[in-house]
Amino acid sequence: MKQYLQEFSKLFQYYLDKSTPHSAYRWIGTLVMASIYVLCIVYVQGFYVVSYSLRIYLLNLLIGFLSPLVDPVLDPSNSPSDVPPQLSLPPTAITKKNPNFLKYRL
Repeated sequence: MKQYLQEFSKLFQYYLDKSTPHSAYRWIGTLVMASIYVLCIVYVQGFYVVSYSLRIYLLNLLIGFLSPLVDPVLDPSNSPSDVPPQLSLPPTAITKKNPNFLKYRL
């Protein structure tokens, strides 16, 4: 079994390396696969939990991509020197804009 897994891994890596320069074809393939998934959801009338989980996962990836590695507010050593340091204010509790129960009301 381990040998088949290694062979599959090598074959997968081979085709992955060959497809790297062809970004337009990869995007087209991604859109085709996403369209097939959407059509499957529409015709079967299911996969709602899977779709919701996938949406959350993709949103998490997007937020991680857009977020800076180091938050300049929390790490003042990376901030520019011409910006004055923040005043030391006591920490306050974070309140949510919408409580959880409001999201589930009909």
